[in-house]
Amino acid sequence: MSACQQETLALSLLPAPLGTCVEEIRVDGSSRALQYETVQAVENGPILRDMAFSSDHHYLYVMSETQLSRVPVEACGQYSTCSECLGSGDPHCGWCVLHNMCARKEKCERSSEPRRFASDIKQCVRLSVHPNNISVSQFSVTLVLEAHNVPELSAGVNCTFEDLAEMNGLVEGNRIKCSSPAEKEMPRIIVDKGDHQLVQLYLKSKETGLAFANTSFVFYNCSVHKSCLSCVSSPYQCHWCKYRHDCTHDPRTCSFQEGRVKKPEGCPQLLPADRILVPVNVVKPITLRAKNLPQPQSGQRGYECLLTIQGNEHRVPALRFNSSSVQCQNTSYFYDGMEMSSLPVELTVIWNGDFSIDNPAHNKVHLYKCDAQRGSCGLCLKADPLFGCVWCKGENRCTLKQHCSLPENQLLEPNGINSKCTHPRITQINPLRGPREGGTLVTIRGENLGLDFREIQGNVKVAEVDCTPIREGYIPAEQIVCEMGRAEMSQYTGNVQVCVGVGACRPEFMAKSSKYYYFVIPRITRLKPSRGPVSGGTIVNITGSHLDAGSNVSVMFKDQPCTYLRRGGQWLTCRTHASLHGYGNVSVSVSIDKAQLQKDLQFEYVEDPTITKIEPEWSIYSGHTPVTVTGTNLDIIQTPLIRAKYNNHETLNLCEVLSSTSMLCQVPELPISLARQQEAPEKPDEFGFKLDDVQSLMALNSTNFIYYPNPEFEPLSSSGVLELKPGSPIILKGRNFLPPTNSGNGKLNYTVMIGDKPCMLTVSETQLLCESPNLTGRHKVLARVGGIEFSPGVVHITSDSPLSSTAIIGIAAAGALLIFFIVVVLIAYKRKSRESDLTLKRLQMQMDNLESRVALECKEAFAELQTDIHELTSDLDGAGIPFLDYRTYTMRVLFPGIEEHPVLRDLEVPGYRQEQVEKGLKLFGQLINNKIFLLCFIRTLEAQRGFSMRDRGNVASLIMTVLQSKLEYATDVLKHLLSDLIDRNLESKNHPKLLLRRTESVAEKMLTNWFTFLLYKFLKECAGEPLFSLFCAIKQQMEKGPIDSITGEARYSLSEDKLIRQQIDYKTLVVNCIHPENEKSPEIQVKILNCDTISQVKEKILDAIYKNVPYSHRLKASDMDLEWRQGRGQRTILQDEDITTKIEGDWKRLNMLFHYQVPDNAVMALVPKQVTAYNSVNNSTVSRTSASKYENMIKYTGSPDSMRSRTPMITPDLESGVKVWHLVKNHEHGDQKEGDRGSKMVSEIYLTRLLATKGTLQKFVDDLFETIFSTAHRGSALPLAIKYMFDFLDEQADKHSIHDPHVRHTWKSNCLPLRFWVNVIKNPQFVFDIHKSSITDACLSVVAQTFMDSCSTSEHRLGKDSPSNKLLYAKDIPSYKSWVERYYSDINKMPAISDQDMNAYLAEQSRMHMNEFNTMSSLSEIYSYVGKYTEEIVCALEQDDAARKQRLAFKLEQVVAFMSLES
Repeated sequence: MSACQQETLALSLLPAPLGTCVEEIRVDGSSRALQYETVQAVENGPILRDMAFSSDHHYLYVMSETQLSRVPVEACGQYSTCSECLGSGDPHCGWCVLHNMCARKEKCERSSEPRRFASDIKQCVRLSVHPNNISVSQFSVTLVLEAHNVPELSAGVNCTFEDLAEMNGLVEGNRIKCSSPAEKEMPRIIVDKGDHQLVQLYLKSKETGLAFANTSFVFYNCSVHKSCLSCVSSPYQCHWCKYRHDCTHDPRTCSFQEGRVKKPEGCPQLLPADRILVPVNVVKPITLRAKNLPQPQSGQRGYECLLTIQGNEHRVPALRFNSSSVQCQNTSYFYDGMEMSSLPVELTVIWNGDFSIDNPAHNKVHLYKCDAQRGSCGLCLKADPLFGCVWCKGENRCTLKQHCSLPENQLLEPNGINSKCTHPRITQINPLRGPREGGTLVTIRGENLGLDFREIQGNVKVAEVDCTPIREGYIPAEQIVCEMGRAEMSQYTGNVQVCVGVGACRPEFMAKSSKYYYFVIPRITRLKPSRGPVSGGTIVNITGSHLDAGSNVSVMFKDQPCTYLRRGGQWLTCRTHASLHGYGNVSVSVSIDKAQLQKDLQFEYVEDPTITKIEPEWSIYSGHTPVTVTGTNLDIIQTPLIRAKYNNHETLNLCEVLSSTSMLCQVPELPISLARQQEAPEKPDEFGFKLDDVQSLMALNSTNFIYYPNPEFEPLSSSGVLELKPGSPIILKGRNFLPPTNSGNGKLNYTVMIGDKPCMLTVSETQLLCESPNLTGRHKVLARVGGIEFSPGVVHITSDSPLSSTAIIGIAAAGALLIFFIVVVLIAYKRKSRESDLTLKRLQMQMDNLESRVALECKEAFAELQTDIHELTSDLDGAGIPFLDYRTYTMRVLFPGIEEHPVLRDLEVPGYRQEQVEKGLKLFGQLINNKIFLLCFIRTLEAQRGFSMRDRGNVASLIMTVLQSKLEYATDVLKHLLSDLIDRNLESKNHPKLLLRRTESVAEKMLTNWFTFLLYKFLKECAGEPLFSLFCAIKQQMEKGPIDSITGEARYSLSEDKLIRQQIDYKTLVVNCIHPENEKSPEIQVKILNCDTISQVKEKILDAIYKNVPYSHRLKASDMDLEWRQGRGQRTILQDEDITTKIEGDWKRLNMLFHYQVPDNAVMALVPKQVTAYNSVNNSTVSRTSASKYENMIKYTGSPDSMRSRTPMITPDLESGVKVWHLVKNHEHGDQKEGDRGSKMVSEIYLTRLLATKGTLQKFVDDLFETIFSTAHRGSALPLAIKYMFDFLDEQADKHSIHDPHVRHTWKSNCLPLRFWVNVIKNPQFVFDIHKSSITDACLSVVAQTFMDSCSTSEHRLGKDSPSNKLLYAKDIPSYKSWVERYYSDINKMPAISDQDMNAYLAEQSRMHMNEFNTMSSLSEIYSYVGKYTEEIVCALEQDDAARKQRLAFKLEQVVAFMSLES
């Protein structure tokens, strides 16, 4: 012990019991000692008793056996305030006032002068200010500060308002006068942070330049308040000017003396009103009581009522009778949907345009519909009598009295003379079986089951037995619950009878059920298991018959219950309680309602299991190592579990019972965070077993179970690939391979797989030596131990031989081929030189033919252009549009190419895990709805290298499906992500125009999905029609000319790639078709071409028959055969390929109509596919390939990406080696005749057909573009989402000082037209139930490219070498560009949408599509990414301050625990 004297105090310094610390103790006098600090003196103790001070008593020398330390006697500098310093009790420390620091007295300048050094807490400086608050519109107000315990301030002081302003202070004794900040220095009060801002006012000494005292000061802003009541209820000097509708601190600014309001009683306000009921579609005024209503002055507008119905505002003129009454004028109201019988609507009274009258009682108008949710007489008459609904008998509907056109005696009124509903009906009975002893509660549901309990009391019979109604279970008109009486042995079954009314029963008030109620005799036969622990928790299964009868079940074990769990017809289960009578047998009885089921069943309570030994008593952090458990009575436990608890986290694992004295368990993992996994062994807080309800083994005190760090593997090499020779051993390096257990190194069970073969292992502390199996080639290495599975890389095992036998044969063959090739080239060269002369002569003849063909082609194109436009516009009128439902449409955009996505199905998990998984997913759902978590989650995923573009799109779509019901929140998250994306884009010095160009982030895909959700209504009501018209027009125009069934090329096309560049001779035929589903209906005339394949004819016939039927509801061409019906009952099945198909060389041509010589006006029928037709191909050498093979080649069913190459492959028939063709042979095969080369040379003349097709379709393209680029088209308003998102982009541009109009234009184009509209134009099958062929797809791609060019700001310089699709619309694009610019300008000029309006709109959209997706399945899909990147996400959450405050990492670990638990 050491001691020193500090003035009149004694200071003692003692070694602490902890060993490495020194305790500092202050002794006042002789009676009281106070420990005020403990200081770490040495690294590892213990401290020796010998200690000594330095000569100046500022330091203490302390020794341990290995270390000498110098410890300062005081550490005053650690205290930052006067109260902390003087409240610490350290006698060495005092407060140096003007230097604002805690120090020894000798270190404080001029400490001997009065009040410059404080040694008692009562001497700390206190500061007050008057006034202590001012308005933000008051400037340079004189403030008086009163300071106590301050030293002499002759050097002067400054007053500082935090970082707002600093000014000179005038010192007068202990008072200081300061001015409040000037106008430009005033704080800006943010509206959503309240009406005031608290700032600290500091006194700063000019002598030291330091602040030595402070107090709180308030700046308030009355103008933040937008209503009278909130204004005058403010704690500050706020007054309300009711004629200016303004809150101010200065009442002199009010227009009139009587317009000033200071107290809530003087505020204009609506008084509380009874429920205001207004039926829909009924013209009615609404009168409201009020007080202090202002009389509008000259130039001010009058009163209006503002009702917000389902997000839409309705303004109704109102009349102010006097200051205490106002009436909304006669108007009728309406709301959509029949799901709600009444709808409470927000009501606001306003005057002068937007001055609202306070509504403190929150009066609402209740709109109601009599017929909503009231489809029966009983439901109608039980409605609130104030609604005035009556049942109109003849019309069988619920309506207002004045709307029923029938005489008085034909309507029923509530509480009227004639108010009894006839024809009650029973729809449901539960249960349908019960015991004869009675007591069963039977629930009867139906219609018109009385309006009063007295009407059915005593009037219910079930199977001819009286059933007594129970008042608590009665729901007027809808439900009766009654208790069964006793039945006779002779009674077996019967229906349910209900008579409604008091007195004798008339037939029209009698209801009989169609289902029967049965009396049964429940029996029990045996139970399993027949014994269990005395602590209870055993699940007992009792078997018998009719155990699902009746309504109430109870199981008794002697005189104590067994908790009932579930039952079926031949079984029921219950859970035992702890025995009240100790060990031994107890009798088991079951009661079903009033039936007692007796049988000599016994259950034996036996002694609880005990655990005597666990071997081995160690594992690794990840667990899953085996331990053998020895004990007694272990076989009486049904599902034994082993448990570990650490830091309040519990983990469980399974045990397998081997006998009554032993079981084998898999150790649970230690619930230690991966982010801070230690290198030292850890003991769990609790380690034990969960054996039914046996509590004594939950935490074993006798075990010293310990967890060692997990083995860690190093990669095989830096590249991840290890090159080896056969037979060489593989060495896996790492650490912790042998845990250092007390009994020597512990053995872990390692498995190492090379490919799918295991290898023999030798294990050391830092190496695994693996004898590689006899393999060659590349193989993945996989190591498993406990709960860990790790792949350190790939081994590449190569043989020693420099050249394998295969390589030698290959080289020899290549040499032979080379020699053969040289010989062939020499022969070919000689032949070519001979033929060149003949070719020159032939070319001269072809040039003569060329001129005549060009003239003919141009003439045809002009004629078609003039005739086709009229035909198309007349054909398309009146066709129904097959819109997809909302769910299918969103799924096709969000998850293209996936038909049955998990988010549409119920969550599929094994039954024993369902409860745990659902708990985990609900908790995960709460995290997804936490903005801090969701943003951190998305950013962490995007930072991972393995997180691909496809994953980004998938996560964005899954998140949007989860947030479909919370679009306000989804929009807020989207704005945050987009803001981050813009910041990153600009920080990385990318050109701003590249923003949102591609889908490289979650935010961009979420933006696409956001528009997808919110523009569905606009598509259905407005843009869908011109898009569908364009699709139909393209389809019709393409089908008017030949289309090659194999290559997809067509005579009429917008795409150069898909143009047939030959003259095809064809003729249009009309065939009469018999309806495949109704042969007797009139024949349908269909236009077809004689060059169509049979499959094409079938498709055209189906198009004509099912003109307005969605594609998915039609018969499929591949399932039907085409039958040509000729005279005298002759019928021929036509097929693309049959025995008559022509084969020339190695080319086989598909059958066309002219092949069968089908004449005009032939009769055709589609019949179900024949298995073997009389003219089909037999099993000879000719292929039996069906036409559907080629149809599938050109059908598009996958995602848009799969359409990049739209020309189908032409593969030789596998059986015969022939190639199939239709109209044009594929030139790539090089089999073209010499004479055909001329047509190739002049094929460019057919490009004029592109112009003809473009001219025909021009009107439809213009219509579509005009609809999309109009702010108000066809009476449909611009969707709020577009205006809202464009304003957001403008705000972001302003925030980053981007004033270039081209950049803003590009952002908007990338955001909406290129991200949403281009996708919809190219893929109309996302919106409509249609089939899109390859030629239609090619044409739509040209339209989409034109659309993209129209949205671009860059100039396109075109020349004769430019692509044809650019040249085709070159003249139209400037005009389209002006439409786009006008569209963006019009949107910019529209009034901004408030967050309140947008949120109301988003809430309505969420409500409309609430249950489209299975949220649990979506969360499960998102969770798969958590499982993949758990460590990174937890780490990110722990580094984020906001996430740490909300303990989000801990919550995520809870989710992971639930999801990974196997129990």
